[in-house]
Amino acid sequence: MFLDNLLFYYDDFLDNIQPKMRKKLAAILLIIGALFMLSYSIIDDDFLEIIALLIGILLVLVGLVTFFHNSISGETIISNEDSNEVVEQNTNNSALPWLIGSVSTLAFILVASVIFLWLRSVADEILIGGPPPTLTGWEQSYQELTGFDEVSGLDGSGVVVCVVDSGIEMDHPDLTHLALAGWFDVINGQNEPYDDEGHGTAMAGIIVAKNGLTGNAQGVELLVAKAIDSNGQGTDTGIAEAVDWCADNQADIISLSLGGEGGFSIGGITTDQLESAVQDALDQGIFVVAAAGNDGMDDDGDVSSPGSVEDVICVGGATRLGNVWSGSSQGDNDGRLWPPMLPRSDPDMKPEILGPGAEVPILFAGGSGDGSWWGWASGTSAATAWVSGGLAIILEAHPELQREGSSGGPNAIDFIKTKLSENSQMDDGQSEHDERFGYGIFRIDLILEELGNSSSDTNVEEPVSQSGSWITFTDSYQSERRKTPSVPPDNSTKAAE
Repeated sequence: MFLDNLLFYYDDFLDNIQPKMRKKLAAILLIIGALFMLSYSIIDDDFLEIIALLIGILLVLVGLVTFFHNSISGETIISNEDSNEVVEQNTNNSALPWLIGSVSTLAFILVASVIFLWLRSVADEILIGGPPPTLTGWEQSYQELTGFDEVSGLDGSGVVVCVVDSGIEMDHPDLTHLALAGWFDVINGQNEPYDDEGHGTAMAGIIVAKNGLTGNAQGVELLVAKAIDSNGQGTDTGIAEAVDWCADNQADIISLSLGGEGGFSIGGITTDQLESAVQDALDQGIFVVAAAGNDGMDDDGDVSSPGSVEDVICVGGATRLGNVWSGSSQGDNDGRLWPPMLPRSDPDMKPEILGPGAEVPILFAGGSGDGSWWGWASGTSAATAWVSGGLAIILEAHPELQREGSSGGPNAIDFIKTKLSENSQMDDGQSEHDERFGYGIFRIDLILEELGNSSSDTNVEEPVSQSGSWITFTDSYQSERRKTPSVPPDNSTKAAE
């Protein structure tokens, strides 16, 4: 065998070098082996941990054999005092059999461990070399915070979700299982999916990731419309076109992790082309989920548009500890004279709910330039995608509320928003809507419990009033550019709380 021959050569090598040289070689092997063993405690990858530990043990073992080679092999040194002649005698009690047995055993363990981990990854669909435990731990914390750990047997199947963003990186290890239901490129008109900014991949991954991170609605039919360019910006006209495409392709939910300044609007009349497209989608019974914005304490007066549209589900950000994220925008629900805005009322006060918004585990497009496919980001963008996935779970459990369902339509949107306002996790001491905390943190378990976690006709009552018709005065007001409201993704795992 190759290993036997290699060890025979090594044994001969030790026999033919000076004792001092053997001890130096042994010291080097012991130091390197110790470093490998110490690295076991700082490596975040299970597979690499085992490899490092076994290599370290192997090197230490070889180092010890090298250091004690004289005594193990039975070699003695006889000195002739008269002639200063040194004679070496060997009792032929070689260390080789012991060395072969020990190294062979460790090599077998190493190979067996690699095979075991590979088989486990195939059986459990776990990606070896995936995200570090810190990220998966944070993901689990958010699943517990929002009640996803209490949900089983639902993955969004049969629900069409459209993500309007910067695109999607289909080669990501967590997206290789995915077959898009549709793709539309407003920016460059390309036929094949891509993501030259990264934000869209991160948002889509929150919903459909599999293998490393775990999307909260992996079974949805995913539409992706690229309306954000490589600089993270897009125009009202382009995003409105993407929203219209989502509606034309049978989307049940449109997820908009973006925002900006709205147009001039009052009483259901708007000059904003994007807000008009969003309202058209709402009128068809399509749920629209949008980000509240990230101006935090530097408040600009209200949540971002189109999250400010009455029937849109506007999402702020929460931390893993259940506090409002410091960057989450607050709403202005009292109305104002200029720019004119009527007071809002339940269940449409902004933001409606909070989702995970601080250090949210995400996917990186293209390995993020440094080879890392996973990291985290803070912002209401992530919260929006998280809630969009949760809404897909609700619509799977109650397909009658989908746009083509028996109880679907604008009334279903008002019905779900009412349930959100009544079944979200409020802050300590909170009893009504708060301009930063909304109606509370999104809790899918509470909503499913309220609705009944099974497919059945849901009693959707007619709303007392409906918003007026929306019209667009002129496209000359569309110079305002919109961008994805997010802190740039960071692959650090340093906790902020």
